[in-house]
Amino acid sequence: MKKVMITGANGLLGQKLIDLYLTKSDKKIIATGIGPCRHPMRDKIEYSELDISDSENVEMVFAKYQPDTLIHTAAMTNVDACETDHESCDRLNVTAVGLLADACKLHGTHMVHLSTDFIFDGTHGPVDEEEPANPLSYYGNSKLKGENLVKEKAGRWAILRTVLVFGVVNDMSRSNIVLWAKGALEKGQQIKVVDDQFRTPTLAEDLAMGCYLAEDKVALGTFNISGKDFMSIYELVDRIADYYQLDKSGLSRSDSSTLNQPAKRPPVTGFIIEKARKELGYEPHSFEEGLEIVKQQLSRAQR
Repeated sequence: MKKVMITGANGLLGQKLIDLYLTKSDKKIIATGIGPCRHPMRDKIEYSELDISDSENVEMVFAKYQPDTLIHTAAMTNVDACETDHESCDRLNVTAVGLLADACKLHGTHMVHLSTDFIFDGTHGPVDEEEPANPLSYYGNSKLKGENLVKEKAGRWAILRTVLVFGVVNDMSRSNIVLWAKGALEKGQQIKVVDDQFRTPTLAEDLAMGCYLAEDKVALGTFNISGKDFMSIYELVDRIADYYQLDKSGLSRSDSSTLNQPAKRPPVTGFIIEKARKELGYEPHSFEEGLEIVKQQLSRAQR
């Protein structure tokens, strides 16, 4: 039975991966994270606390479980926090990646590493896997350094880049754009949304499936794993309002120059996903299909 270790198992993607792997009888998952396991079916999985920035802890967990594949989802992803706290950002997004890549090489583990569209400068999009990286933020730069460490150290690796992940899980540590916009519109709040940033938003279940496909096929190389619908952030919120039949009178347009954010965002990203479709069999939901999945999950959670 193939053993798959997941870092960041308490996060949105980590929990979706657990959901998916619980349906795969030919795989054994070892979920890892900081603090106790937050997944509602925690009694059905193997879980180990893991500080990915502690070399001894990393080696101890690898030696104990000997995973065939590592799916590395843990990262410091708050872009503005990375801009103001370089030390924590480097520890989690650079140093830890090097430690995990070393452990993968030592133990013959296939490494599936999650990266981001923020490694690009956003002058145009959607982009493919050959697009030259040119990050605008400390976060983007840290993730690019992480990619390079994976390529240099891990042996067998797949890098999966993604864009603007949304979804809902039982015990959320952070919100995301769909939940934020839906909540604000439901409360009738006045919200200004930028219309000069463009993305291909990604349903968390689709990203989990992309990780599974890369693991199952022992994929090698870099893949874009995102949604297939390209839109501005304003259009994204407008489509949320339409889908959930919410009043849009409080919604207005703005541009990025009005945002008082420490970190620069790439204006236009979004991904061309043909390589993942062809080589992995990846096929994401449409944006509206993703909103329907979120709607069903929220209604179940409220019962």
